[in-house]
Amino acid sequence: MEFDTDWTTLGNHRIKLRSTKGFPTELMHQVAGITRLAVDNNMSARARVVEIVFRHEKTYDVIVGTTLAEDRFCAAQLESAIATVMGLMPEQVNIFVHTVTQEKVDLHFGVYERMLAEKLGAVPPIQ
Repeated sequence: MEFDTDWTTLGNHRIKLRSTKGFPTELMHQVAGITRLAVDNNMSARARVVEIVFRHEKTYDVIVGTTLAEDRFCAAQLESAIATVMGLMPEQVNIFVHTVTQEKVDLHFGVYERMLAEKLGAVPPIQ
């Protein structure tokens, strides 16, 4: 059993919350909610928040998966916006956008989120 990991579903996003300091806190769930809103309103409809990692240095690493390369362009602005809303320094929020081709994922609801998570290494493949 992994005590440093929690899963949450927010809209179309199935997000893995992982903390290197123990079980994910309510603050991590708030970061997930704000991140989901930021991604939904500023990136393409194919962008999904896959994982949020809280590190000992009090930084949040947000992994976003998408099939459109253009989604990378707004990551820096979203980092600043999320940090401001959460009362953090801009250096404490890092968004990494990983692009996969549409041929690598099935675009059906539910399957798409799982396949993105597998391609980005957040979850192991189903055997």
